[in-house]
Amino acid sequence: MTSAAFVDARDEDSERDLADEGSRLGLIWRALSLAAIVGLAVLYFLPAWWVSLKAPNYPEHTFPVGIRIHFHVDGVRNGCEVRASREVTEKEALDCVHEMDTINHFVGMYPIASGGPVEKAFSPFLFAFLGVLLVGFVIPRASVRLIVMGAGFAAIAAWMTLAAHGSGGVAYVSHGYVHGLITSLGADDEKAADENLHPIVRQLKESLAKSGIGTDAPAAKVSKMASKAELINVLRDTYEHDQLRVPASEKKEWTGSLMQVFAWHYEKSLGRWFNQPEKNNRLVTIMQVVARIVFGAVLAAMLVFLFLARDDRSPLFWALVLAPMILPAAFLAEYSGWLWWYGHSLNEMGAFTLKPFMPTVFGQGKVAQFTTLSYPHIGFGLMMAVAILLFVAALVRRREMRGM
Repeated sequence: MTSAAFVDARDEDSERDLADEGSRLGLIWRALSLAAIVGLAVLYFLPAWWVSLKAPNYPEHTFPVGIRIHFHVDGVRNGCEVRASREVTEKEALDCVHEMDTINHFVGMYPIASGGPVEKAFSPFLFAFLGVLLVGFVIPRASVRLIVMGAGFAAIAAWMTLAAHGSGGVAYVSHGYVHGLITSLGADDEKAADENLHPIVRQLKESLAKSGIGTDAPAAKVSKMASKAELINVLRDTYEHDQLRVPASEKKEWTGSLMQVFAWHYEKSLGRWFNQPEKNNRLVTIMQVVARIVFGAVLAAMLVFLFLARDDRSPLFWALVLAPMILPAAFLAEYSGWLWWYGHSLNEMGAFTLKPFMPTVFGQGKVAQFTTLSYPHIGFGLMMAVAILLFVAALVRRREMRGM
């Protein structure tokens, strides 16, 4: 073999090795990205954070986890379980969302449901948006990538438009979100809930009822297993009951659109303990404007990311994986921001006066006689795992591209 032939053969072997390595690397980062997509879909239905209140009024032997709630990306759920003790016999778990709201309002804090109304309403569309970005990141050919992403974004835009502005649009969001709207306003099995209330809280609630504060539409019994259609019927009945108190010139027919339901529910949440229509209406108007901005921003972002997805050699292309990668940081920023709002928007109608404060974001804190606990839940752990998977996938893909 001549020296030239030997060099050519060595070059061919080197190119073959590089191709094999590139193929292996391609399989690795695609597998990691697909695992991240699955994780993103699963974590939407899992609790991301939990908060608990403990106090002498809630002894550990009857309240082992204190008054606990779970934060999901689409709402807040009850974190208490059925208690089995000599002192307490329960057929169903204490509704700790109601319990915590009752406690908090005495220091002037707004109900839990009044935080993050736009984020919760738009959460399914935002998560679907992130999913489309990751699908685009996985697809190697630019032409196919743009077609798939364009189709995905078009589907999300149609879905979001039907939900936000279409008749009966609230049916297009998650079951958990709709159920949370109902339970946050007490339109569940109120009698059972009253039986499970701590005696002190029950006494306070009865005192409020006598003064006319917190009274509302007749409660409807709603099972946790109720279908979304049944839940929406309860929402509609409650809405129409509220319209009986509205002057004829201001009455609005029920459309069931997400925009209508979210704005009505937000106003109702703000006024549940603090009947200040002028102040509450101003906050509702702000959230309605924010909702319109978010709606438009999502549509604009679709066009921007389609532009960025044209060339995977461009540094801007990495925004497709960076956006979902920063989800844990975005969640913490959002969570912290709303906690700040709760602690710095104390209503003067509260029974006790506290100086504005920052509630505990992570760890253990103290408010009056209550010990507060705030820690990540399994959903946030999966959120972090998704971010790590995407970070590694991005590094592996970058290495693959450098070797090509």
